[in-house]
Amino acid sequence: MSTGWIVALAALVLLALARWALRRGLTPAAEVPQDDPAARGLLGVQTVWLDAPRGRRLFAWFAPAQGAARAPAVVLMHGWGGHAGHLLQAAVALQRAGFAVLLPEARSHGRSDRDDHSSLPRFAEDLHCALDWLAHRPEVDVARLAALGHSVGGAAVMLVASQGREGLRAVVSVSSFAHPERVMRRWLAARHVPYWPLGWLVNRYVESVIGRRFAEIAPEVTLPRAQCPVLLVHGRSDRTVPLDDAQQLFARRGTAPARLLIVEGTHEQFDDEPALFDAVRAFLLEHLADAPCAAAHDARGTAPRPAAPAATNPAFDSPHPTLQ
Repeated sequence: MSTGWIVALAALVLLALARWALRRGLTPAAEVPQDDPAARGLLGVQTVWLDAPRGRRLFAWFAPAQGAARAPAVVLMHGWGGHAGHLLQAAVALQRAGFAVLLPEARSHGRSDRDDHSSLPRFAEDLHCALDWLAHRPEVDVARLAALGHSVGGAAVMLVASQGREGLRAVVSVSSFAHPERVMRRWLAARHVPYWPLGWLVNRYVESVIGRRFAEIAPEVTLPRAQCPVLLVHGRSDRTVPLDDAQQLFARRGTAPARLLIVEGTHEQFDDEPALFDAVRAFLLEHLADAPCAAAHDARGTAPRPAAPAATNPAFDSPHPTLQ
């Protein structure tokens, strides 16, 4: 065999290995949680299975609101490589505030069915499936739905909000990135992979796998199109997704009814979680009240400032959170 053929064969092998490694990177290892939601304080919790695209099923926990016939409901979507247990504390706080809660696990995560890859668009598809499931529950007021997501789940709630989902009154995005292209650049830089040409080719390959261009699904593109109020929450010391991402995202919100809440903490841990949960609860109660929502925009086309909270509300009295 000539040297040319050997080089060509080696190149093909390397390309095949690179393709395999990239596809593997788009399918996170499923972490099966050991959390007991009832032991953590979630009342009346049920294990349910939701229909998802491509014949898959999603594992989820559902807990109805206590003492309400038809209550507002919140879907809580974990982040990349996560599972429903990661958002249990938030779910307990929201149920105590009068919301029904649904905690699905995205495809290829937790106990849900595996699929050939995971992506931001697929997280959004799974979020739609969760909202569809809630729409058929007698305990839920389908006109008062909300979604809360962490990391890529936070990006997914903004993508869904930009699609004009009926009944979706508010979303909360925690620790989301602003643009997947920059996420990939940081990931490549941490591994000393030059962006040009290798990083650029990696990003274009990922786009071909997920079937969407990053420029179409980036939160900084979808947030300005949000058709319901959005609360962005970000930890000041987040090193996974720097605070700059949240600030850039908020700066590019356009006329979207968005707020930015900066708290002391990292990507997954926050110093004053009770105060954060109170802030999220207050935001959701404002927009999921029985009365019709107020106009999302003021006369100047900008997001309205929140009403002045009561002096006893720790979410706003705390020195930690910063609301913009």
